[in-house]
Amino acid sequence: MRRSLGSTSSSSPRPLTEAVILMAGLGTRLRGSSDVFLKPMVPVRGRPLVSYTISALANAGVKVIHAVVGFEGKSLSAAVRRLIPPEINVRFIENPDWQKMNGVSLMAAAHAVTPPFLLTMSDHLFQPALIDLLTKSADLSELTLAVDRKLTKIFDLDDAMKVQTRGDRVIDIGKNLPNYDAIDTGLFVCPGDIFKYLERAKQTGDCSLSDGVRLMAADNRVRAVDIGDAWWQDVDTPEMLRHAEERLRTEARLRPPTVDLAGGARTA
Repeated sequence: MRRSLGSTSSSSPRPLTEAVILMAGLGTRLRGSSDVFLKPMVPVRGRPLVSYTISALANAGVKVIHAVVGFEGKSLSAAVRRLIPPEINVRFIENPDWQKMNGVSLMAAAHAVTPPFLLTMSDHLFQPALIDLLTKSADLSELTLAVDRKLTKIFDLDDAMKVQTRGDRVIDIGKNLPNYDAIDTGLFVCPGDIFKYLERAKQTGDCSLSDGVRLMAADNRVRAVDIGDAWWQDVDTPEMLRHAEERLRTEARLRPPTVDLAGGARTA
């Protein structure tokens, strides 16, 4: 039976009060030829894309957000700061090597964040309850990754980050895996050891987050948590953006309005 968000353990969530949001990249596939474009601020149903993530983290009790910026870092920091609720301390971390892969961006936060911490991407949308599901299931001594096993419902499966699991253990990860049974949603609980593994992966001068996760998985240090019926979406192309907006419209019709800490009443 597929797990629903309402079927999580009744125990209290783990006290994770710090989060890292990666937002250093250029966003080429979504921005096209535009010279004035900040991907985290692209409107999604009238709200900046990253505001959904900020609201979800705030509602989950996060008190400190480390935002890793790079491309147009000063402009982006100023824009994001306006979205942060007063009870959250936001710290902007400059990644001077932002043109490299996202593993390098996470490494930029190594001396700022206190593990264990939540990690997500500024261009991913997900139901806020996913954070609670993930933290309740996490073993704080290892990396925990929220995965989606609904392979037939993944928008643009070819582009997705594939995950191979055995039970609740991640065996391998990569976009071109020939054998996989889940998809990486971009939401993690990270121990401090993630930085050690990224350092190992960066021996050639660059590394992706998945490179570090792959090394941790080889040491049996990565746990997969199935999101069940929950919804998420990577927003990396105009097609993904349109799909996300349509899904949010559906979500809005199914739920009563809630309070959005980044911008008033909302239904999405």
